Order: sequence, then C-alpha cells, then structure tokens
Amino acid sequence: MAGGWARDGAVSEQIEASISDELARLKARRGPQGESLTHCAECEEPIPEARRVAIPGVKLCIDCQQERDTAQAPRGGINRRGSKDSQLK
Repeated sequence: MAGGWARDGAVSEQIEASISDELARLKARRGPQGESLTHCAECEEPIPEARRVAIPGVKLCIDCQQERDTAQAPRGGINRRGSKDSQLK
C-alpha cells in the first residue's frame, strides 16, 4: 500500500512500537511483589492480613496508598490538536 512519503510498513511499525512501549510501562507498574510488610512503611500502622494476602509485597496501608495514588500527576496525553509540527513528523 502506498503511504505517501513513508516507506511501506512504517505505520504498522509505529503502531507495534507504541503497543510494546505501553505493555512495558504496564509491566513495570504491575505493583509490589515479594513478601508483604506487617506494618506500613510510612505511618507504621498495621496492614490488615487480608490486604497482605490480596496484594503480595504490599508495603503501605490503605490510607497511605490512597494518598500516594491521588498525589501522582496524570500522564501526558497524545497531541490531538493536529498542530503543524505534529503533522510534519
């Protein structure tokens, strides 16, 4: 299939690279693994056994984990405005 200035298969390669990058990011974010702590690493409160069993390797209590989750900045999105610069690449 003709793709203008792009070589054949360039779009497919770009899609596959994007998928691979996202899968690698998700695998890295999979979460804690290993032995769970009995007390929170931040506030020293006991971590309930049900949480330790449900999430192997957990290090934080529920309250500290919720604070950490809400404090994280959202990921940058894709430029969908269609600026001239993004169209040239």
